[in-house]
Amino acid sequence: MSYETIALLMFAAMMLMLLTGQRVFAAIGFVAAGAALLLYGQGAVEMPFNAVFRLFNWFPMLTLPMFIYMGYILAESGIAEDLYRALHVWFGRVRGGLAIGTILLMIIISAMNGLSVAGMAIGATIALPEMLRRGYDKMLISGVVQGGSSLGILVPPSVVLVLYGMIARQPVGQLWLAGVFPGLLMGALFLLYVIVICRINPKLAPTVRDDELNMPLVEKIKLLRAGILPFLIFFSMMGLFVTGYLSLIESAVFGAASATLATAVKGRLSLRLLHETARRTLAISCMFLWLILAALAFGAIFDGLGAGRAIEGLFVNDWGLSRWQVMAMIIFSFIILGIFLDDTAMLVIVAPLYIPLVRALDFDLIWFGVVYTITCQIAYITPPFGYNLFLMRAMAPPEITLGDIYRSITPFFLIMVLTIVLIMIFPQIALWLPQRVYLQG
Repeated sequence: MSYETIALLMFAAMMLMLLTGQRVFAAIGFVAAGAALLLYGQGAVEMPFNAVFRLFNWFPMLTLPMFIYMGYILAESGIAEDLYRALHVWFGRVRGGLAIGTILLMIIISAMNGLSVAGMAIGATIALPEMLRRGYDKMLISGVVQGGSSLGILVPPSVVLVLYGMIARQPVGQLWLAGVFPGLLMGALFLLYVIVICRINPKLAPTVRDDELNMPLVEKIKLLRAGILPFLIFFSMMGLFVTGYLSLIESAVFGAASATLATAVKGRLSLRLLHETARRTLAISCMFLWLILAALAFGAIFDGLGAGRAIEGLFVNDWGLSRWQVMAMIIFSFIILGIFLDDTAMLVIVAPLYIPLVRALDFDLIWFGVVYTITCQIAYITPPFGYNLFLMRAMAPPEITLGDIYRSITPFFLIMVLTIVLIMIFPQIALWLPQRVYLQG
């Protein structure tokens, strides 16, 4: 049996295991362990230990629990509710103002957390009921909450970019900086869509009544203080890291400690809050560690079989595709897989296969990390199995049906595709900031 056939059987077995409903790390790890024992015999028992030591020697992994903790404690402390109230007052008189404020809130939450789950939870529990009560169109607000929450895996400190950096062996700092302008671009396009669609059809988003917004300017300015702490934490953390005063891990610790201090300043720090935040942080961090361990073992066998070189030979030599045609196929395959898998599963399953190919085709791996991450965002909202779709259905009130949720996401899906196209045409959207910062440093 040829190595290519073995690699194909491994991939097919892994997909079959995933279809049975097994946990992703269990499916990947089981196939990796079985293939290793069959191919290498008793010597394969060393592979899990090697994977563990490779993982534990990669110090940026220490940032994961810090950023997850930071996001959860800021979310649980009520700071997000204060932010939304301020945005509600300042944007309430604008047509679609609450939807605009929700997207801005999602961008801020993304900068605090690095995961889309927190943004979705906050948007669905705080913003969505408020907009429904005020007569906003249910499909518009469903799309706003889902699209806005997906920014969490692109805007730094993105946890997905940390994982990509480990698998691609790329500097996390450069990946974060590369995600800044694409994330802001996508957020700006979301805002532009909401403004235009609300101007075209004012019935979608009524303005808030004057009696709710009439307050002295001094009171409005006081409400803006709700955003001072999150912005101060984010810019201090990223600024100290980018300027070289703190290392990546030190900046993560600084962010977590600052978030705890901010919660204490707000008078909301308690043992219950610390216990719940620590429990959630541990659960998410352990999930990522198991996934990466399984992926390292699976990738080691796949690389040993020459699967990456086989894919390169198929696309370039046998099919005669150009480098951009190959890139288009890679992106398309990510979108198709995203219908069935979440972003982390795609990262640990497919990225190790494509990264050597992307490098061989002379694409910048920092740039590809941003393109991949946006593709993951599309996967989050792609029917029928997009992760955010089901999370939204679980949190939304009964009047928002699954059909409404599916239809609401179409314009945001198209905006994400447009963002990928723009970054492919103008790579400097992603590369200018990291090149400028690191070349000057």
